[in-house]
Amino acid sequence: MPQHPTPSTPPPPVLYPPVEPYEQGLLDVGDGNHIHWEVCGNPHGKPALVVHGGPGSGRGPRSRRFFDPERYRVVLFDQRNCGRSTPHASDPATDLRHNTTDRLIGDMERLRTHLGIDRWLLFGGSWGSTLILAYAETHPERVSEIVISSVTTTRRSEIDWLYLGAGRLFPEQWERFRAGVPEPARGAVASSPYDTSAPDAPGGGLPAEYARLTESPDPAVREQATADWCAWEDAVLSQEPDGSPTPFSERPPADRLALVRICAHYFSHGAWLEEGALLRDAGRLTGIPGVLIHGRFDLGGPLGTAWELARAWPEARLVVVEDAGHKGSDTERREVRAALDAFADRPHGGPAR
Repeated sequence: MPQHPTPSTPPPPVLYPPVEPYEQGLLDVGDGNHIHWEVCGNPHGKPALVVHGGPGSGRGPRSRRFFDPERYRVVLFDQRNCGRSTPHASDPATDLRHNTTDRLIGDMERLRTHLGIDRWLLFGGSWGSTLILAYAETHPERVSEIVISSVTTTRRSEIDWLYLGAGRLFPEQWERFRAGVPEPARGAVASSPYDTSAPDAPGGGLPAEYARLTESPDPAVREQATADWCAWEDAVLSQEPDGSPTPFSERPPADRLALVRICAHYFSHGAWLEEGALLRDAGRLTGIPGVLIHGRFDLGGPLGTAWELARAWPEARLVVVEDAGHKGSDTERREVRAALDAFADRPHGGPAR
């Protein structure tokens, strides 16, 4: 008899179907700031918080689709001064002095209390992973599990790689990035990625110089600095096959201005974190299970940081995705969904007391 091949089981969909929020609002977090939040999924499901990247990128609707809407109560929010939070960093009158890592941790706590959540799972990537770790190490009793993709801790050494060291791979684009700094200020930045006499400031001083440019009263200066910054970020991701080739530059103008201004603000200050503190204090995560998912070819945030974190946090499992970079891949997204599915039925806390 002829042999017919056994049909293979098709892989599960990468993401759950689109879902809309059933509740949303603006929360007053002080300092004249209001953060926009939304909740979707099952009102009685396991609480989970999505922590977006950037800093300053704002939340996106695709993040909702990693969660089983029957089993999760998913909370998303826009961090200070971006997305639908107010005031918006695209307005030069918006004061960023109160936008710091500690303030964002406080905002997350205020949101948790506002929604009556005792403990929640944390999910995010890139800058979001830094904020997740900072929050969890401050409030470990409020975290049930953690799922992180594109792991970063925003050490100065990581900032230095992204805005200086990566120039060894893209020298032409990095030279244009440096040329965006006015000539009188270029003495404060490295002359090339190979310049070992470069200043100690992260990124050879480029984030600090761009932070000044984005605070200029001249809109043309702010817009040019934003375009130059986005062109460099796009260059670092340009070898990745997944997604758009210009994920930074193609954002709407106001969102692009806010993102660059907030990024430069944070990275010029090392995110107000003591160098290496998140890895040093990873012991505070003891008892919190986690999954770290990282693309092998992530040039924006190389794999080494995820490796170090996995070694410092015994309850974390590291998954290296061989076909992904910083923008991810379907394989990476399936790993994220699988991790969240696996955690969905673990016990979660009740209302905050």
